Amino acid sequence: MEPEVLRAVRARRLSTVSAEEAEEECQVAVERPLSIEVEGRGRYTLLCTPNDRRALAVGFLLSEGIIGRATDVAALRESEASPDLLLVELAQGAPAARASQEAGLLVIASSGMRANEDLARRFAAIPAVGDRLRLGRRALRAASRAVLESQPVFRLSGGTHAIGIFDAQGELLACAEDIGRHNALDKAIGKCLLAGVETAGRGAALSGRVSLEMVGKCARAGIELISAVSAPTSLALEAAERWGITLCAFVREARATVFTHARRVVG
Repeated sequence: MEPEVLRAVRARRLSTVSAEEAEEECQVAVERPLSIEVEGRGRYTLLCTPNDRRALAVGFLLSEGIIGRATDVAALRESEASPDLLLVELAQGAPAARASQEAGLLVIASSGMRANEDLARRFAAIPAVGDRLRLGRRALRAASRAVLESQPVFRLSGGTHAIGIFDAQGELLACAEDIGRHNALDKAIGKCLLAGVETAGRGAALSGRVSLEMVGKCARAGIELISAVSAPTSLALEAAERWGITLCAFVREARATVFTHARRVVG
């Protein structure tokens, strides 16, 4: 059984225009560490919402370039010593080990900051994505709406992001929530991998902004289009242009801004 993702706390609600105040019960999103120990490679620790942890582990390993496909994972199990430690055994022929200094890295998912890490160097070898996805404007809007409607933890706490992987019809193939945008993306990618659903040639709908690292993770998964309700960063745009990804931001009910490779949005 996975740990709780919401916790009830007592708080005092104050009016900022009068002297009124009242005690109330609030739901907050749980944040706790999850360590992923890869046999022969090292241990990675993430701060996350503790649901969909197997999907998070598999998605993280793929989006960080530690594996290339789901079959590179021979075994994934919870440690008997700690429920917050997942043990991963890689199959023979899995990609070569990452640089040793990356093992043991503490990934602060809620902010996306990394210690002693050069993101540009990490993503330098990622090839451009394919070019088979085409979707209409209505499908783009439908995917964004579906993700925003698939946030039970956010509705109760207001403290999580959501990411959905969708097809050319705008139908969600997987959706996940987490306190960190990067974790939510890894969970959604991992859900697809564990279900045998291809991520290459798909789109990803984000509930927030788009950073360089989000684009890099999508590129590693072969995702061809990113749809976000908020803004991209300058490095995210440069990366999307380089890797051939269509980046759509400010996707709302009646508008969207396409910054790169607009050919994929048709009709």
